[in-house]
Amino acid sequence: MNRNTAHTVYSNNTKALAIYAKALAHPTRIAILKYLEHEACCFTGDLVAVLPISQSTVSQHLKELKNAGLIQGVLKPPKIKYCINQKNWKTAKMLFQQFFD
Repeated sequence: MNRNTAHTVYSNNTKALAIYAKALAHPTRIAILKYLEHEACCFTGDLVAVLPISQSTVSQHLKELKNAGLIQGVLKPPKIKYCINQKNWKTAKMLFQQFFD
């Protein structure tokens, strides 16, 4: 099977599950999502204050979570306010539940 064929064989749900799983494959990203579940929204600086990593590293993890669609950012100049993307978070939970059942 060539690479192009492989991309057409998998369902959209399987592709989405893989994207979410990759985004969750680092403990810092899981910690960020847990923090956002309890705090609703936050700024990068808020996470730097509670996580033992640099601001640039937090920003990289936020970027990965945002690219996967698990969080969203709202520009509040000069900062970005991050929140869980509730629609995609619900979808991710459903896909993981189906996968593990």
